[in-house]
Amino acid sequence: MRMEREVEEEFRPRMLEALQGKVDKAAQALACQTPNCPLCGKPMSYHDSRPVSWLSRFGKLRAWVARYRCKPCKQERRPLLDQLGVEPGRISGSLARLLALLGVVVPYELAARLAWLMLGVQVSPMGVWRVVQRLGEAAGRYSEGLSTYHADSRSGDVPADHAPQAVVLGVDGCMLGMQVRPKRRRRKTPDEVLPPLPKIDGNGFHEVKTGVLLLPNERVEPSPGRRSVMRRFLVTCLGDADAIFSRLWARLQELGWLGAETVVVIVGDGAEWIWNRATMFQRCCEILDFWHAIEHAWEVARLQYGEGSKLADRWVHRIATDLRAGKVQQVITRLKHLSPKTPEVRDKLDALIHYYSENAQRMRYDEYLRLGYGIGSGAVESAHKQVVHARLRQAGMRWSEAGARRLLELRLLLLNDNWAFLDRLRMVPLAAR
Repeated sequence: MRMEREVEEEFRPRMLEALQGKVDKAAQALACQTPNCPLCGKPMSYHDSRPVSWLSRFGKLRAWVARYRCKPCKQERRPLLDQLGVEPGRISGSLARLLALLGVVVPYELAARLAWLMLGVQVSPMGVWRVVQRLGEAAGRYSEGLSTYHADSRSGDVPADHAPQAVVLGVDGCMLGMQVRPKRRRRKTPDEVLPPLPKIDGNGFHEVKTGVLLLPNERVEPSPGRRSVMRRFLVTCLGDADAIFSRLWARLQELGWLGAETVVVIVGDGAEWIWNRATMFQRCCEILDFWHAIEHAWEVARLQYGEGSKLADRWVHRIATDLRAGKVQQVITRLKHLSPKTPEVRDKLDALIHYYSENAQRMRYDEYLRLGYGIGSGAVESAHKQVVHARLRQAGMRWSEAGARRLLELRLLLLNDNWAFLDRLRMVPLAAR
């Protein structure tokens, strides 16, 4: 271990020198080029040159950076920094991507400690936060642009010559705690005691909607009774139902999984916002999650027969068996003849009958199993835990809308095994929000 650290310390100056040489060449190439104003399009006038430095994986890089201005439009540009995608005095390059990777997996304070232990780089938690924001903003803008492109009828369809016969789409939502900011900044004099922040009510939570795409024929059974998928693709967004389906549509187009004959199998828990948007697909099969259907039956069983009773177990087991066999109408008929013991049971029973009746066309479980579609939403429930819970729902965590959105974008890249895509994106300066 000690020898490896010595070799790294010897190797670092050489890499820093090589990187500095490339920066110098880029500066020379731009020395004779005058940028145009992004607003009016006219050539900008030279203002001054200043020394600028920023932190890279192998040390601090420096360059003289020319600054140009457009007085009528009050615009300012520094072409070298724009081309390199760096901010003065900040972290950039491969170091930023490594720090962002740590920040995506663990809280920012722990990420800063790991950066010192693993990379030998001393950085503050705020430094890790900043690179996550910059890279997350870049990834978010790309995702939004991709959704806008595929939503435009003039963009043309992506070739789907080898589109699958069926694609399973699971979608669901979970709540995320958000920061509650006071209407004005909290300031105090040395002798003043600030009042506590207001309690967080229902408005302190936003819904994160997550979708998962997979192919039915790529399900495997690694052990008896346990099934998994060889490949899946995750999509997420903060809040809007139309936005998640727009992103799912764009992802299907990019994968080439949406052909003219492709059946999109949508598995949901019965929420209307899911079924209302299923019509956007030309060929669609809607499936009510089997375990949500059984969960509703358990609510009636516990009230009617008692918590933990064997009679309740047998009653629910019979319903589950009949539903898997496609006998939903027989189950509804049997429920209508059940004699509830209390008014509370009557209300729950009526709700269960209504739930099954409204979703009867989505409960042909025998047919779905025969076709290999599956009948559960375990894939999207697992996606929730991996995308959201594992990082954003730890004890005491509250998020700003921008911070949560950017971190979610980066977690998608990591979990979709597409982290290298960040090398193709330019870091967005936070001042450009």
